[in-house]
Amino acid sequence: MKKLAQDARIRVTGICLPYTSDAFSGPVPFDILLRSFDDVTLVADPSWFSVRWHLILLIGLLLSGLFALGGRGWFIERGMRRQTSELAYVERRRSRVLEDISNSKPLASTIEQITELVSFRLKGAPCWCQIADGAMLGNCPPKLTAFRVIQQEIPARSGSALGVLSVALDPLTRPEPVESEALKMATALSALAIDTSRLYNDLRRRSEFDLLTDTHNRFSLDKHLDFLIEEAHNAAGIFGFIYIDLDEFKQINDRYGHHVGDRYLQEVSVRMKRQLRSHDLLARQGGDEFAALVPQIRSRIEVEEIANRLEHCFDEMFLIEGFTVKGSASVGIALYPEDGNTKDALLTNADAAMYDAKNSGRRARQAAAAGLKPTLVREKQK
Repeated sequence: MKKLAQDARIRVTGICLPYTSDAFSGPVPFDILLRSFDDVTLVADPSWFSVRWHLILLIGLLLSGLFALGGRGWFIERGMRRQTSELAYVERRRSRVLEDISNSKPLASTIEQITELVSFRLKGAPCWCQIADGAMLGNCPPKLTAFRVIQQEIPARSGSALGVLSVALDPLTRPEPVESEALKMATALSALAIDTSRLYNDLRRRSEFDLLTDTHNRFSLDKHLDFLIEEAHNAAGIFGFIYIDLDEFKQINDRYGHHVGDRYLQEVSVRMKRQLRSHDLLARQGGDEFAALVPQIRSRIEVEEIANRLEHCFDEMFLIEGFTVKGSASVGIALYPEDGNTKDALLTNADAAMYDAKNSGRRARQAAAAGLKPTLVREKQK
């Protein structure tokens, strides 16, 4: 027999022998007698869309659906893991920024960390911060016209804004909620960083500067004096210490009032600062006592020249609140390590030299008042 595929269409030529006499009453079984196998002729191959292919197609669709559902679940799970990882990273960076703020780290580095955090949150979009009356920090593109720029002010507790935070985005993208969320988080962190930095700087200045005269206070002077002693000891160097006491300051307060006395101290501080070099330091010890640190010198003569300028800056009258005030000061110097290699020794010897100068000046003024020729005797400090 010829090999024929199932469901193929064939033509058979032969003698039919039905099993019933009435062959026209309906479908009836029959036998057919063939002369040879060539009496069977193939008319058409079976259709490919058969039951078998139906089953294969159905199974393929089911498998495709399963793979699609599994792939979708995998992509969703991967996206959730990535989003969770990004949020965790953002939270770690945010915690690090808060830690730097609490530790009073430099403001510039903190703001740059915040702009980098925004860039990471927005898929690498450039971000920068313009601090009010300050620097611009972060990554600002040179040509902003090629970007979609969004901005948000950094709020202040009171008054004008502390600055502006900006992000440059792809102009073809649409605004998304994540953009406003990232800017909101960044402006809150920036406001906290700027406020904390300013508060810290203000407290630090108050702890190291005299509020009336805007000069260093006793605490700051002691700290700088300890540093200079250690530095000079290690480098085998020298520096000068000048002690300054205002003459008859109590009489100014009693005669003109404490308000004029305070203004007098302010004017005195301004004049004395002008006599010092940029790397010298002027400090108010308290009341009418001042001190000056004179580093980077080569001999005692340089310290004496600065002390002489400090004395003579009182030669000109002070005009304060309509009053003409005559001022003067007594000055004593000490040289490290010649006059002392410790802080207490320098303070003691400079104070003693100042009192010698004050007593000599008082004797000279008394002699002048009595009509005698004043004689100024300077004893060498021991």
